[in-house]
Amino acid sequence: QVQLVESGGGLVQAGGSLRLSCRASENIFMFNYMGWYRQAPGEERELVANINVGGKTAYADSVKDRFAISRDGAKNTVYLQMNSLKPEDSGVYFCNAKVLARNSWGQGTQVTVSS
Repeated sequence: QVQLVESGGGLVQAGGSLRLSCRASENIFMFNYMGWYRQAPGEERELVANINVGGKTAYADSVKDRFAISRDGAKNTVYLQMNSLKPEDSGVYFCNAKVLARNSWGQGTQVTVSS
């Protein structure tokens, strides 16, 4: 089972930026998808962005043009650059690694955007 460790969350004012990191214990190119999900209190976990093994990216409509997912294969790390943050971006952000039908999750990192 791959281990995923997120970092980079915190408290930021609206309009600010944060960069999340997810370091994997295995080669990230072993996974069909690496991605970021978020979960706000009382809500379901939702996909924010992902990147497939070929480098194609996908984003939730709510974060397009504000967030960018990237990766560094040498560091087995996936990043989420979050700009122009809004209070509704607040939640726990989870890193995800998917291969076939198997999902692996990190422990999550809290992002709080104040208005």
